[in-house]
Amino acid sequence: MMSKETNIKVPFISKFAYGMGDVGCNFSWMFVGNFLMIFYTDVFGIDMKAVAGLMLFSRFWDAINDPIIGSLTDKTNTRWGRYRPWLLFGAPLTSLVLILTFWAHPNWQSTSKIVYMAITYCVLVLGYTSVNIPYGTLCGAMTQDIEERAKINTFRSVSAMAAIGIINIITVPLINTFGKGDEKNGYLLTAILYGIIFSLCHIFCFAKTKEVIEIPKKQKIPLKEQLIAISKNKPYLIALIGQFLFGITFYGRNADALYYFTYVEGNKALFSIFSLYIIIPSIIGAACFPVLFKMTNNKGRAASIFAFFTGISMFLMYFFNVKDSPVPFYLLSCVSQFFFSGFNTAIYAIVPDCVEYGEWKTGLRNDGFQYAFISLGNKIGMAVGTALLAAIMGKYGYIANQPQNENVISVIKHSFTTVPGILWIITALALFFYNLNRTSYNKIIYELKNKKKEN
Repeated sequence: MMSKETNIKVPFISKFAYGMGDVGCNFSWMFVGNFLMIFYTDVFGIDMKAVAGLMLFSRFWDAINDPIIGSLTDKTNTRWGRYRPWLLFGAPLTSLVLILTFWAHPNWQSTSKIVYMAITYCVLVLGYTSVNIPYGTLCGAMTQDIEERAKINTFRSVSAMAAIGIINIITVPLINTFGKGDEKNGYLLTAILYGIIFSLCHIFCFAKTKEVIEIPKKQKIPLKEQLIAISKNKPYLIALIGQFLFGITFYGRNADALYYFTYVEGNKALFSIFSLYIIIPSIIGAACFPVLFKMTNNKGRAASIFAFFTGISMFLMYFFNVKDSPVPFYLLSCVSQFFFSGFNTAIYAIVPDCVEYGEWKTGLRNDGFQYAFISLGNKIGMAVGTALLAAIMGKYGYIANQPQNENVISVIKHSFTTVPGILWIITALALFFYNLNRTSYNKIIYELKNKKKEN
């Protein structure tokens, strides 16, 4: 299974299969991120404050299970590798939980609804973590070549952007078609379809990828020692900050999007039209990351540039709307999505390189553990973004399926434009200080290989 040569060129089919893994991830997690909050409030009939509380509580759960799953993947040792088996067995089980999560019971008592919501969501988060952390870590195990890793992550991001666009375009029509006027059934049948896609994509990824990086075996590294090693890894800490800010901005805005088109623009169907406009810029932007990386020789600086222009274009969207100024609204939407997609490619391409830096700096290699903290940072950001949105909307008097007051409308509009715009600019500033460039990375790989030869 393992190869002595680790600086290899990865076959096209393996890059494609890896990208399909993120297609599966998005048919689960983006469905959750974009639609679960409005499903809870407007279909299941759960109070907005309870939803906000769950979003925050679930992150305490993440703080426990993410590092555990990361450590377990590092300790896994099978004929298929360390990370790939988790995709094979974890994805089908997670699909079942996804279906249960979108099984609404609007006639239940309030307490029963909240208990059901909390249990299914926390189990779903655990299941998704068990698939997504090994999936994300797998990239670093496929090759040590910095160019190949950039290409693999480009495949991943292009696939993800296409999947996100498709999900956003078809989900509302699917819910309406499957439900035939009953959103409860529409959401459930859509979840069944997306669960099947989630499983099949990860099984394909398992079948067509290969791990070639041999992780040191039988390492029993105390948690304290792993945390100390992370604290010495400056590029990793910057990537972690970037992921946290990314989580707040991206998931908070996505959770707000359907509210925005439903209550600000006055037509939920516009969400699908909006998503249709931005799908091509999404794919092109994701594919442009290798070009900017070649120009900057620094993945973090590339991510910083992408984040900055994402923020500027989103901020400007505040001054336009679909009804009165559709051309500038959709144009800025396309521009912001183009730059965001490039950022999405860059931020994930950074992580495997930070693992190599950490091994060079401290002598400790723990791919799964480090990716787990990246995942945790992103999820904590997601919790903060969605919980704040829910809490503020609840505070100002949000009432499901009713015309909203001016304060709620203002919150929803700012959450879709100016607030994420400012946060993207802050993200750009943080990532500007990422200093692991192509030259220093190649030197690190050279020194690591020489050290292993000497041992």
